[in-house]
Amino acid sequence: MNKKEILKLLEKEKIDYIYEEHPPVFSMEDLFSLNPEHGKDIALTLFLRDDKKKNYYLLSTDRSMKPDLKALKHILGTRPLSYASDRDFERILRLKKESASLFGIFNDEEQSVEAVIDIRFQNRLIGLHPLINTATVFLKGDDLYRLLQEKGISVRWAEFRQFI
Repeated sequence: MNKKEILKLLEKEKIDYIYEEHPPVFSMEDLFSLNPEHGKDIALTLFLRDDKKKNYYLLSTDRSMKPDLKALKHILGTRPLSYASDRDFERILRLKKESASLFGIFNDEEQSVEAVIDIRFQNRLIGLHPLINTATVFLKGDDLYRLLQEKGISVRWAEFRQFI
């Protein structure tokens, strides 16, 4: 999928969203330097894998989270975790690292990646790149969760609050 297809999917599924274009960003710092209107709702995206490279996880969490891979291992109930490589981004999600987004899971043809959404996005907006780093899409976290479920994607809510 690409940006156009993501937006078309949201419209087809009648999911309300806010679309904001911006200059290219390569980090969360870049994005927040633009002072986006819905900045508190922008998700930090982490692409993780277990030590056997059998299980992959695409996490969208509150940007204030300081990732602790040992703690995440316990939350996800998995083997030891590490960050997926740039090669994995391209091979599995067909994305460049700077365009990381939970929407990338739609490019996982083998459905080998599990989506994990921070429970703090329930009943509020979540901001994600639409597979390009020059825009951000804001939609309700519950709508995103439902959409992923309806498309047959493994998704779950997770409590990350204690690791901030």
